Amino acid sequence: MGEDITETLEVIPRQWKVIQTVREKFTCRACEKITQPPAPFHPIPRGWAGPSLLAMIVFEKYGQHQPLNRQAERYAREGVDLSLSTLAELVGAVAELVKPLNALIEAHVFTAARLHGDDTTVPLLARGGTKTARLWTYVRDDRPFDGTAPPAVVFRFSRDRAGEHPTQHLTGWQGILQADAYAGYNQLYAAARQPGPVAAALCWSHARRKFFELADIKGIARNGKKVAEEISPIALDAVTRIDAIFAIELEITGLSAAARHEVRRQRVVPLVNDLHDWMLAEKTRMSKHNPVAKAINYMLEGTGRWEAFTAFLDDGCLCLTNNAAERALRGIALGRKSWLFAGSERGGDRAAFMYTLIVTAKMNDIDPQAWMADVLARLPDMPVSRLPELLPWNWKAAMELKRIAA
Repeated sequence: MGEDITETLEVIPRQWKVIQTVREKFTCRACEKITQPPAPFHPIPRGWAGPSLLAMIVFEKYGQHQPLNRQAERYAREGVDLSLSTLAELVGAVAELVKPLNALIEAHVFTAARLHGDDTTVPLLARGGTKTARLWTYVRDDRPFDGTAPPAVVFRFSRDRAGEHPTQHLTGWQGILQADAYAGYNQLYAAARQPGPVAAALCWSHARRKFFELADIKGIARNGKKVAEEISPIALDAVTRIDAIFAIELEITGLSAAARHEVRRQRVVPLVNDLHDWMLAEKTRMSKHNPVAKAINYMLEGTGRWEAFTAFLDDGCLCLTNNAAERALRGIALGRKSWLFAGSERGGDRAAFMYTLIVTAKMNDIDPQAWMADVLARLPDMPVSRLPELLPWNWKAAMELKRIAA
């Protein structure tokens, strides 16, 4: 009469284990020597933590936003007492161990001809409270124009948002920087810069957001304002015009640079020119204090501002937006409420260091914790010439070959 199958999803709590390696000593009466097998390898010299444990601690702190004190409490409930200071020492040792790999990722990112740049706030513990520090990100992602270079990201920490920081981060680099209109980048665009000025390509998502906030019916209603009085029809018209450009860009994501340039030449250029003429006409009919006028000025005012917004029309490799950098920063924005603040500048630098590894792994569609565990197991005794094998994209290709062979 057949059968019925009922499936129940259950979970087996994780298990902790201590691996004991017994090394017997042997003596030779003929040569009067004592021999013993070598001690087992640990990622941290003279350490006791295995690579999987280290990878779990690091990934939960920086990838899952679980502070070390919460991890220590959870491990204690599972019968394993690891003090907060011990966990902090392990994290510091891991950061020191993976420095060579971080350097390889940075070299890969800063050889790109085009980068996405952005920053986000990070509370930094200071006397009497916290101060607002910054985490900067620089993203290499060629997938929108069907590029073959693997995606990767570099994070940097600073105590403030002074323009000297991106200037220092990008010392020696020259190319196209896709970013917002933050004035701190202006030093990069200076003609006297060495080895040459960086070209600007501004983000249309930032520009659209200023109009959208003035035309967001649902958002205004949530804030208890009168919709009929608050909605700007001009801002709504601007959003509609920009959305038409976004719709075309969505269609050509992943095409070659030449194909993207041709589509933009035929379909996007007329829309952008119409938007420009429309903004100029509307601007003349309103006060400079009008919020819509300020949104228009964001795109039009300033030397080279409109040229930077329209740079994507002449280069199929450029993106319409800076969303690649926004996505890289998303985890930090989500985790801020969990870990509250960075305890010191060294902690901020270490966070930037580990975010570089974890977010790069995610961008290459691999499990950061599994990758980190394998890296920590193999990195210390691997020759420098073979370190590129451990980069996320090379590691992923090797795992795929093993899976196929199996």
